[in-house]
Amino acid sequence: MATYHQSDARVGARAADIDAGLRAHMNKVYGTMSIGMLITALAAWAVAGLAVTSDPTGTTYMLREGQFLTGFGEAIYASPLKYAIMFGPLAFLFFGWGALMNRASSAGVQLGFFVFASVIGLSMSSIFLVYTGGSIVQTFLVTSIAFGSLSLYGYVTKRDLSAMGGFLMMGVVGLLIAMILNMFMQSGVLTLAISAIGVVLFAGLTAYYTQDIKNTYVAHAMHGDQEWLNKAAIDGAMSLYLAFLNMFQFLLMFLGQQD
Repeated sequence: MATYHQSDARVGARAADIDAGLRAHMNKVYGTMSIGMLITALAAWAVAGLAVTSDPTGTTYMLREGQFLTGFGEAIYASPLKYAIMFGPLAFLFFGWGALMNRASSAGVQLGFFVFASVIGLSMSSIFLVYTGGSIVQTFLVTSIAFGSLSLYGYVTKRDLSAMGGFLMMGVVGLLIAMILNMFMQSGVLTLAISAIGVVLFAGLTAYYTQDIKNTYVAHAMHGDQEWLNKAAIDGAMSLYLAFLNMFQFLLMFLGQQD
């Protein structure tokens, strides 16, 4: 009987350790993601400020009445460089992130994530040229509420979302192809459809990623080394960061008021 109670106590202590570790792990995920979001927002705002001027002297590109692109603005928005800025982060996700996760230390992976967040800020800076500041803030708040609710659902639900995750990832690939095609077609109807489908896909992925981050920690908590767990937290932060940003951009197409 004493042996039974001792074993039961050990199991209870182990479960408590995992729960405490999981809370710390999720705090690191959300904290890293939040820092990445702040870096992106500041970079986008700063780049937009450097790209636009009200002084027409020496400028060749008028954005709208009383606003002109600076030389820097023309380079990133109106030259072939814009394609590198647009597709560079995507190429890094497909070909660079996995290699960084495998070869770098957790500190190196975190630095890579923050550099990536800065580059995303550069690519997203054009929203300040298209939409009003008020509508950007409003859409960000709506996205934050939706993201928080979906992530909470993914964390607490007992339903296995793994099958849904595979389906959603296939949908993202199809959505990416449609977006590339629409760059040439310039179809308003297709743009609207892409926006609606994008919101649904990344809303679902928010819940899926959260559950996957939780399950990955629980599965490896007692056997994975701390360095690996640190990198897993940053990888989880990257997944949620991308889900949030994509949901924000697609919602902005619906809620944003053009300047």
